[in-house]
Amino acid sequence: MKKKIGFIGLGIMGKPMAINLIKAGYELTVYDINQSAVEEVAALGASKAASSKEVAEKSDVIITMLPNSPHVKAAVLGENGVLEGARPNSILIDMSSIAPLVSQEIAAKVREKGMEMLDAPVSGGEPKAIDGTLAIMVGGPEEVFKQVEEILSVMASSVTLVGEIGSGNVTKLANQVIVALNIAAMSEAMVLAQKSGVDPYQVYQAIRKGLAGSTVLDAKMPLVVERNFKPGFRIELHIKDLLNALETGHDVGAPMPLSSQVMEMMQVLKADGKAGDDHGGLIQYYEKLANVEVGK
Repeated sequence: MKKKIGFIGLGIMGKPMAINLIKAGYELTVYDINQSAVEEVAALGASKAASSKEVAEKSDVIITMLPNSPHVKAAVLGENGVLEGARPNSILIDMSSIAPLVSQEIAAKVREKGMEMLDAPVSGGEPKAIDGTLAIMVGGPEEVFKQVEEILSVMASSVTLVGEIGSGNVTKLANQVIVALNIAAMSEAMVLAQKSGVDPYQVYQAIRKGLAGSTVLDAKMPLVVERNFKPGFRIELHIKDLLNALETGHDVGAPMPLSSQVMEMMQVLKADGKAGDDHGGLIQYYEKLANVEVGK
């Protein structure tokens, strides 16, 4: 018998992830402060809940997909939160991207209630959330992971247990550092091409199968040349991830000079009113300095 799943957080990523679980035949109870998102998922077969507590009361596995550490703490530990309604032996899977130390803090409280927890952040953005091909990096006990691996696989093409609780979010931070630096490198290179009078899209086509090619380049460069900065992953959320990465780096003594530079570039765009743009919109930082626009 399939486990009953609760899903808290139906944003850009969470909504398509929840929909894929419904399509796979899971019984879902959902909650979000955005009622229109709840109604949309309910129309596809999910049950509606009025709080995180009610979600937990009706679920064997509770998934949270929320913006940042304070939102997860409120949903799990706060008033009308998951811990107030959770069944003994239920499993909390936090798929948000939050600080690793916060994951460990929440997990300790979860275990006190007789529950288990995994931190399982995702990578891939909205397109991969929609088609169920996310990469999921998981931290927590292997025996708990085995119980929910099938559920996670509905939403992903790659599901990897990387270590104990918090390891998933350390892995996600590493991922976000690499993605941010890739986007910055692409932006710097393509503004150089445009400023030099060489078609940036042809430069992209020439280098994409070589050593400079990457998933990031293939995902973002076509959008840049179309001037499409509709968010698959917003700049303001990448700022949040880089902040968590920098704080974690400071805590453990890992130098992060390149990440700090890209963080400042994103902060400039945020101050310029572009916090809601896709993180591929980082190229606008370089374009403004060079007084040029990259396009076909």
